[in-house]
Amino acid sequence: MRLRGWAVLAIVALGLAAPAIAQRKPPYWVSIDVDKARMRTGPGRNYPANWLYQRRNLPLKVLDVYGEWRKVEDPGGTQGWMLRNFLDERRTGIVVGTVTELRASPAANAHINWRVEPGVVGRLSKCADNWCRFDVDGRSGYVEQSHIWGVEPGETFD
Repeated sequence: MRLRGWAVLAIVALGLAAPAIAQRKPPYWVSIDVDKARMRTGPGRNYPANWLYQRRNLPLKVLDVYGEWRKVEDPGGTQGWMLRNFLDERRTGIVVGTVTELRASPAANAHINWRVEPGVVGRLSKCADNWCRFDVDGRSGYVEQSHIWGVEPGETFD
């Protein structure tokens, strides 16, 4: 079977466009997927490390992309570059402010399942109407989005 010139060009163009389509456009959220991850001052191993993270699942906000490198921001506002291989698409959040209640349902008057302290990291899911399902090692409940860092105000996702 012979392909005409235009058909070959179309196939090549689609092949080149696939990686660009698959790459998400910042800002978006990720979490650290390794036990130790270095943040660098620039997008390459030749840049000095300015921070060593030793907290798997810590949420990060991706601000920019340069090849395999992601410019990220941590919950404290520190920004730098991290290799994509150290990151996971799994959504996590960290409790900020004061002790926060995890409720049985997404309502301020719902039964309190657990209380979590600032700095506790958990997995996020089912965010809607300013509430997110928050799971900390199997202990879960709903938390108001304003009490966690790792989700945009009013953001909705499953």
